[in-house]
Amino acid sequence: MIDIREIELSEPESGPYGITTGPDGHLWLTMSGTGGVARVTPSGETWEHHGDPADSRPLIITTGPDGALWYTRSGDHRLGRVTVDGETSSVALPPGTAPCGLVLGPDGALWYAGMGDDTVGRVTVDGQVTTFPLPVAKGFPSMLAAGPDGALWLTLNQANAIGRVDLDGKVTLHALPTDAAGPVGITRGGDGALWFVEIAAGQLGRITPDGKIDEFPLPDRTARPHAIVADPAGGCWFTEWGANRIGHLDPTGRITGYDLPTPASEPHGLTVTPDGTVWVALEIGAVAHLTP
Repeated sequence: MIDIREIELSEPESGPYGITTGPDGHLWLTMSGTGGVARVTPSGETWEHHGDPADSRPLIITTGPDGALWYTRSGDHRLGRVTVDGETSSVALPPGTAPCGLVLGPDGALWYAGMGDDTVGRVTVDGQVTTFPLPVAKGFPSMLAAGPDGALWLTLNQANAIGRVDLDGKVTLHALPTDAAGPVGITRGGDGALWFVEIAAGQLGRITPDGKIDEFPLPDRTARPHAIVADPAGGCWFTEWGANRIGHLDPTGRITGYDLPTPASEPHGLTVTPDGTVWVALEIGAVAHLTP
């Protein structure tokens, strides 16, 4: 039995996109439509920061090594930072970066995917920025995950590949078996592999550190899977943006879908809290939580 409930933010046009569980136990999400971030407590209380430019288009948010929340601002080429007490600052990236994915690397730095300039970047908490070019033009690097092998793994949406980046910037690309699959979300699974979604092909994918790739078609190939996160029980949860649904893959390979109560809510990022609750950012200006 799954219980699904929604919590609305103050502005329907806020466009919640990325979401993560913060070090304070609250949910933190980006508001791509209005700029800034929001915090939602498990009990449903909300706080919103609208101090960033409205066109800064924040996308992905994660906890940094300093205990603050860091997020990509694709519209004005910056990383934003907000503490759990609400203090904000930012770090400028090279012009044209348009950062998307963001993850804490095994080296204690933040790593981002520069979808505008085909780079992967490294940012320290004191604001030092290092960039590494990717060996493909207009590949649209999208999301990142820290792998079990001490490297960073990322999706290249338009290059139809998964990339592996060493901490010294060396890049290896792995082409996907399905043409024009459009990989987006990626996560480190509990099985020692990386799991990702193929938004254009309607599939999930799995890649091992040695580069072996398997693909798993969804029951609804038009669902447009967008984001994916590992399940502590050994599976994965993922959003089906085009089908208004949350999907789950269990360790046996069984896929189950759960319809969201509000039509056309456009689910994007998702996170799983320690108690197993799944929280989902809905672009219509709300957050949904699913309690198994």
